[in-house]
Amino acid sequence: MRALRRFTIASKFSALLCVAVIAVAISSVQLSTWWQPWAAIGLPCVLVGAACLWIVQRILAPNRALFRALAGTVASYRDGDFSFGVRWDGGGDLGELVNAHNALGDALREQRLALVQRELLLDTMVQNTPVAMILVDPAQRIVLGNLAARKLLGDGKRLEGHHFDDILGHADPAVQDAFARGGDGMFSVGSEDDEDIYHLSRRNFRLNGRVHALILLRQLTAELRRQEVQTWKKVIRVISHELNNSLAPIASLAHSGAELLRREQYERLPSALATIEERARHLEGFIRDYARFAKLPAPRLTPVEWSRFIEQLRSQVAFSADLQPADGIARIDAAQLEQTLINLLKNAHESGSSPEEVRLTVRKLPESWRIEVLDRGSGMNAAVLANALLPFYSTKRHGTGLGLALAREIAEAHGGRIALLNREGGGLCVSMVLPDR
Repeated sequence: MRALRRFTIASKFSALLCVAVIAVAISSVQLSTWWQPWAAIGLPCVLVGAACLWIVQRILAPNRALFRALAGTVASYRDGDFSFGVRWDGGGDLGELVNAHNALGDALREQRLALVQRELLLDTMVQNTPVAMILVDPAQRIVLGNLAARKLLGDGKRLEGHHFDDILGHADPAVQDAFARGGDGMFSVGSEDDEDIYHLSRRNFRLNGRVHALILLRQLTAELRRQEVQTWKKVIRVISHELNNSLAPIASLAHSGAELLRREQYERLPSALATIEERARHLEGFIRDYARFAKLPAPRLTPVEWSRFIEQLRSQVAFSADLQPADGIARIDAAQLEQTLINLLKNAHESGSSPEEVRLTVRKLPESWRIEVLDRGSGMNAAVLANALLPFYSTKRHGTGLGLALAREIAEAHGGRIALLNREGGGLCVSMVLPDR
């Protein structure tokens, strides 16, 4: 910067000097005859001034070229082109300025190269991931669609620039139905013999100050097939265990009843028959619970007043309630949610918690409702928390392992989710979030 100031001052001084010399020369020519002797000096002065001006320009020409080059490279940096550099053979302040300028260009060039490499890596990962990814702008125009999305929704063609509703209008009816339901969920594409299962999730985020939607379609067929085999094995073990526990005493008591009849010991028959009836009813209830889980219908959403809904629950199980706001209304399947909360509240009472510590809270969130069942029982260890929501997993001696799994199924059918977590100070919190439609 000091060199630049010196250059500017020298240029101005030289120009002023030359102008002064020329002015004196011209003035001397136009003076009276008394000054004629001085006029002879005017022409040499003009020539000397012109020569000085030419010499100064020649001396300062490299500096001007350097400053023009620096200005040009700065303009290139501004436009994103970092391939230019400046060469200066001289030293001093100008040499330091040129070196700093070139170092800046090298740093910007390396950063741009690293950024390009990361963008290429990210684009390669996004394009080749098996999860179909679609980015939609606020005008519902597709900004990005990877290869999996093209294959699933566009017959392999590019999706960028198309309106998302137009692309969805040509998709499989199962895909259209999954998007029409709203929220996250699972759906199947194809026939029973050749069926693919997908999980749909949608998230909103801000990009360049505008809200965009990121849609993910993950194929779960192979993973679910493996889990399905494991689940069926577990189902067979559970059903075999329950059937043996019920049929073995029934068979034994039936044999004993026949012996009592043969010996005419009729007074012991009512007890044997009552036990047979009890085991048969237990087996009937067990099979009914499995059938209910397997044939859960789609929820029928209707407006429900939370205050009236909670009073209906209180007639079946005891708990304290906290409702905010008190006049809230939600669109839910009242029958399904009622059965779910009855099971959760009964579990809370069976956890070892005192009855007055069993609570139900319902709170309004910006776009959803949060429902929590709280107790002060023994809680759950890490292993139980990780598996409690899986079908057929139970820590109870005579449990079917369907209560929490059914609650999860109902919550997800409503477009929501459920989670379990231990409370500080002891106890369990079962949290369910349902969308406010």
